[in-house]
Amino acid sequence: MFPYPMSTRPVADPAAVVRGERYRITVLTEGLVRLEYAEDGVFEDRASTFALNRCLPVPDFRVLETGGHLEIVTSRFRLTYDRGPFTTSGLSLAVRGGVTAYHSVWRYGQEAETLGGTARTLDNADGPVPLEPGVVSRTGFAVLDDSRSFLFEPDGWVAADNVGRTDLYVFAYGRDHAAALRAFHAVSGPAPVLPRYALGNWWSRYHDYTAESYLALMARFRADGIPFSVGVLDMDWHLVDIDPQHGSGWTGYTWNRELFPNPAKFLGRLHDAGLRVSLNVHPADGVRPFEEAYPAMSAALGRDPALGEPIAFDVTDRQFLAAYLEVLHRGLEADGVDFWWLDWQSGPHSRVAGIDPLWMLNHFHYLDNGRDGRRALTFSRYAGPGSHRYPVGFSGDTVVSWASLAFQPHFTATAANIGYGWWSHDIGGHFFGVRDDELATRWVQFGTFSPILRLHSMKNPFLVKEPWSFPPHVGAVMTAFLRLRHRLVPYLHTMNHRAAGEGLPLVLPMYYRDASCEDAYEVPHQYQFGTELVVAAITAPSDRRTGLGRVKAWLPPGGWVDVLTDMVYRGDRTMYLHRDLATIPVLARAGAIVPLDGAAVPGNDPVNPAHVELLVVVGADGEFELLEDDDAASLARTLIRFEQGPGTLTVGPVRGAAEAVPAVRTWTLTLPALDLAADAVATVDGAPVHAEVRQEGTRAAITVAQVSAAATLRIALGPDPRLRANDVAQRLFTLLNRAQIEYLTKTRVLDAATSEHSLAVRLSTLHALDLDEALLSAVVEVMTADVSP
Repeated sequence: MFPYPMSTRPVADPAAVVRGERYRITVLTEGLVRLEYAEDGVFEDRASTFALNRCLPVPDFRVLETGGHLEIVTSRFRLTYDRGPFTTSGLSLAVRGGVTAYHSVWRYGQEAETLGGTARTLDNADGPVPLEPGVVSRTGFAVLDDSRSFLFEPDGWVAADNVGRTDLYVFAYGRDHAAALRAFHAVSGPAPVLPRYALGNWWSRYHDYTAESYLALMARFRADGIPFSVGVLDMDWHLVDIDPQHGSGWTGYTWNRELFPNPAKFLGRLHDAGLRVSLNVHPADGVRPFEEAYPAMSAALGRDPALGEPIAFDVTDRQFLAAYLEVLHRGLEADGVDFWWLDWQSGPHSRVAGIDPLWMLNHFHYLDNGRDGRRALTFSRYAGPGSHRYPVGFSGDTVVSWASLAFQPHFTATAANIGYGWWSHDIGGHFFGVRDDELATRWVQFGTFSPILRLHSMKNPFLVKEPWSFPPHVGAVMTAFLRLRHRLVPYLHTMNHRAAGEGLPLVLPMYYRDASCEDAYEVPHQYQFGTELVVAAITAPSDRRTGLGRVKAWLPPGGWVDVLTDMVYRGDRTMYLHRDLATIPVLARAGAIVPLDGAAVPGNDPVNPAHVELLVVVGADGEFELLEDDDAASLARTLIRFEQGPGTLTVGPVRGAAEAVPAVRTWTLTLPALDLAADAVATVDGAPVHAEVRQEGTRAAITVAQVSAAATLRIALGPDPRLRANDVAQRLFTLLNRAQIEYLTKTRVLDAATSEHSLAVRLSTLHALDLDEALLSAVVEVMTADVSP
């Protein structure tokens, strides 16, 4: 029944409320307080676009009366208020815990200096754009202003009559950034679990494909072993060349049957190939008389289609919105459309002041897409706090440039500060710029380790993203990373559930790892990628002479291994990392366990694999619970443990929805940067089984086939396995051999770096050679990577 009711609990427990005639203060958590002021003494208890759930367990707090002032004290803050209209002098909140020497006091009207949130769009961006505030900061407080948000009625419809009221949420979590995010989600609702298919590669291009050319392209990808789980059709799927009397062809709901003569058959063939399909819609121009659905829309709205009057887009009209979804979109979904790309580009204005059409489209499309109990998905721009409930985000049309790429890792990570974890960028950029094969490659590498990987470009015959359109060595790298993305889906889907259950997005800034470390705030191109990996994207051109890209990274304490190169690092320092075009730094800590699809060339549909590869970095105990499902609510859980002392990996029996995973599996344990004796022992439920042991360069791999999902697999490596030391001489030789420098300089550098002298003497000798800074930096990384600081 339209509109769709929501699960909300917007009325706070009265025990959490301190109220006067014109003010109301609600202590939502020990670090989050809602502050309301209204001259008429009427306060808002309906859900807002941000706040769905204010009925939380009442935290411990004290209310004190001091000389006419009201004080509210929790374990995290002390609020002082003079009971009058909110003013800078009359309302303040001090964050407890000594966050800073004197900056941790918020006063009403003061703009909080947060660590940033995100932005509505990157349309036309060629580098950084201003970010809206987030809910975490270095001063310990952040403020979310909900005064102008529109509201939800109990039946799920909307209202915008909260004008003239002050409604603030003050987050006072010090530098406990994760706790601030948990409080945000407690009030605003969790991020939903994405359908598993959304985590694979998406193909998108603004191009007038035919059904035959699109299917041929997908067949070529399949033949080349390049998987895609989502096919996106930009606006040319519908009629665009229309009679000028109707306006532009930007908006459309009628298949172009010259290009797609049988839409249902076309979409069925894509489904048969393992892809889901999204169509682009620009709804702002409404429904014009030339649309196939115009008679049905007119009937649904009680209009006479013979008059030929256009039906204006009015997202604030219940009847129109019901017909918009039920007639226009469900009719096309019957052909096989899985979800919609809502390309709203017409600003925040509607016929009702305060109602943002983008919000309405995101909200109701998402609910409608999940109407049959399936996992819902939309693809649209960010509309403000609370938008995390409607993934996936379309970040907009960016310029093809290094500046655009350089901003995207930071932009993606800081979005976590407002709970927005599922950004999808136009990987490779959308328009303008110049052809740069290195830039295109680096963008694909970042895309592989971003929330959603979607290749996209504008309608230009020269602006292409197919790997075979690039020189062979470039195309090979792109292909490898696109395959890797699908291999990562078991890990990504586990993080997908973690984001929903724990409120921590897949991509997090490094300061979530250690908020007290200054260095963690100074690495904008580096981020956490789930619980096990740290990625440092290379977003600037390689040095011409070394052929290496460079990125500054902070390595937290402990041992680390780059799982793409097996380079070993000792952490607790900031350093420059260098990579050739084939790779970027992807680091896993000692004890990390990363599950992968074991197929070298995965298929399009990223189903739960029959062969699972586990990347395990030795050096510390580790644990990982692999979460799998069949896009239903029930979960299959497989607990995986590594114990450093005995050197034992244990894969426990599946618990929960065992029917969601293969009954029998092959498991491969891959150990980066490890020398392994050939006497590793494997058992299944205590009985010895055959294990195939392979040494592949700097890593070892152990494979055990035909293991029941109900059994316990144990692989014993031997006591206290260790990471191997980097082969400094060989790595330096490779670096210098590639470098476009004088041959004499190469030998002098290698001799100095590999001499018998102490590290300090070797480094000072290298500095005295007056080398180019880029070369010296790369050489020093190799020499010192696995040396304890």
